[in-house]
Amino acid sequence: MKILITGGAGFIGSHLAERLLKRGDEVLVLDDLSTGDLDNVRPLESNPKFQMKVGTVLDPDTLKPLVEWSDMIYHLAAAVGVSYVIEHPLHSLTTNIRGTEIVLELANKNKKRVLLASSSEVAGKKNGKAMFNENDDRVLGPTTVTRWIYSTSKAVDEMLGLAYWREKRLPVITVRFFNVIGPRQSADYGMSVPRFVKQALLGHPITVYGDGAQRRCFTDIEDALDGLIALGDHPHTPGEIYNLGANPDTNEICIKDLAHKIKDLTESDSPVELVPYEKAFAKGSYEDLNYRVPDLTKIRKTVGYEPKISLDMTLRRIIEYYES
Repeated sequence: MKILITGGAGFIGSHLAERLLKRGDEVLVLDDLSTGDLDNVRPLESNPKFQMKVGTVLDPDTLKPLVEWSDMIYHLAAAVGVSYVIEHPLHSLTTNIRGTEIVLELANKNKKRVLLASSSEVAGKKNGKAMFNENDDRVLGPTTVTRWIYSTSKAVDEMLGLAYWREKRLPVITVRFFNVIGPRQSADYGMSVPRFVKQALLGHPITVYGDGAQRRCFTDIEDALDGLIALGDHPHTPGEIYNLGANPDTNEICIKDLAHKIKDLTESDSPVELVPYEKAFAKGSYEDLNYRVPDLTKIRKTVGYEPKISLDMTLRRIIEYYES
């Protein structure tokens, strides 16, 4: 197949490009390099089936011939990372909403299959410790808190995708990622695992925001790719939303314990320090989620998805990457 990956020089996009090339697809990557990195795709440049174009999904003239060339689009381009979104709220809204709208408009002209990347942030807050289901009600904080820009923009993306499917029969598949981690993920935009690993290896304090009791489920990039490609290939996934994450039975952990685990695996002398939110972020810009763990029933039933890689194994791979 001829596959276009928007945001393809980013963490997930570059790994996806590598996997698709290995199975024989032609891959064209578009990235504006706002959070992506050319180094992520440099090893792919020698492959004759790989192309890279620097540009933005906000430019229809750039995007149009790429969409026409492709058989399928993995739309991953987005403003990502809590820190980045808080620092660039307007750009984040424009990129995430208008960028998706342009991709879907162009894809609809020839009914190109689109896999739309969303986020577990869409679900917002959750009381108690129930896993997030794709059809759960959404509970968000006030619009005055900048953090909710990302969740809101991704919810609009999902609704655009569903509207194009229901009204125009554009085959759109929506995937909600739950804390995907692995080598090549940057520590610069607020992602906790690469930030903790970098701090531990440098001997800096490992800074945990809040009380560290927030619970997450971290997904290895290789497991995430298995689910992502299976959903992209399956004939009956368009018009649906799927959670994509790790197995809560093996990979759920609180953030403070994660910091200590990384400290142990790196054999670091770094102290683990709790940092109040008001010291880490501008006043009125941030609220946290106490519990964010996926219900994987739907994706298991549809494509037989079963994540296999343990959190310890993933963390060791990330540590080796940063050490190198």
